Amino acid sequence: MNLKTTFIVLFVFCFFNINAQRSEPIYNPKLDGLMQIEEASKKAKIENKYIYVQIGGNWCPWCVRLHKYLHEETKIDSILNANYIPVFLNYSKDNKNLEALKTLDNPQRFGFPVIVILDNDKNIVHTQDSWYIEKDKSYDFEKVKRFLLLWNKNNFN
Repeated sequence: MNLKTTFIVLFVFCFFNINAQRSEPIYNPKLDGLMQIEEASKKAKIENKYIYVQIGGNWCPWCVRLHKYLHEETKIDSILNANYIPVFLNYSKDNKNLEALKTLDNPQRFGFPVIVILDNDKNIVHTQDSWYIEKDKSYDFEKVKRFLLLWNKNNFN
């Protein structure tokens, strides 16, 4: 096998291997946002938590970046999961979830990603434009941490 053939075989192998390792999309356009929120509400009541709704799309680099940040920063991930039931609600040309967004007071007006905190009865507690927690090309650890701690259920009892 010559060098060119070896390179092509290696490229094809790597391409298919990388694609095979991709997981489900962060924002799934096949999901009904109203159902996602309803399921999160049931779980939040059982676990005595609030609901963290992050609205965005896989087309949005800042939306994907925020999801990655929330889960890669272990302290942030711990705070999020200890206090909230996370929902990643899709907004895309395939599914804008307009009925769900209407129940959330149309937060898409702030741009993407946008975060809505709900109590476990699906009442809006707070809507957050993510611009306030950004820093350079990522997110600010202290601002994200403060946001998650200030808007959790324990601060409203």
